[in-house]
Amino acid sequence: MNAPHASATHAPDPHGHDLHDHGDTHGHGSRRSYLTGFLLSVVLTVIPFWLVMGDVLGDRTWTAMIIFAFALVQIIVHVRYFLHLDTRAEGGWTLISFVFTVVIVCIVLGGSIWIMYHLNTNMMPNMTMPPAGG
Repeated sequence: MNAPHASATHAPDPHGHDLHDHGDTHGHGSRRSYLTGFLLSVVLTVIPFWLVMGDVLGDRTWTAMIIFAFALVQIIVHVRYFLHLDTRAEGGWTLISFVFTVVIVCIVLGGSIWIMYHLNTNMMPNMTMPPAGG
């Protein structure tokens, strides 16, 4: 009695179901997509490194904003090319759950920073530091 999805690497399921068949409609990536992701990651790392080490812009604020933009693009590259989160993976549910997680984390972090700032501002408005050595 052979299970319909049994192979040399997977043990047959007594109910005839393949345990690794989770609705994924495409492969996890080709060598070309991994190389594309790797090259984009290297470029998105080298350019900010060059901006800082060469003091190319001369303005720390602009340099920080550009590095932040490169970091956001690199997050998208990693999500797309290495985590394979797109609308095709499992009917888009993995992407939806990832976006939901990002929204919740942003709400929690942003809310925490907002609360701490306002607590500091409203609870200690006239707080001054005593002089050192006095």
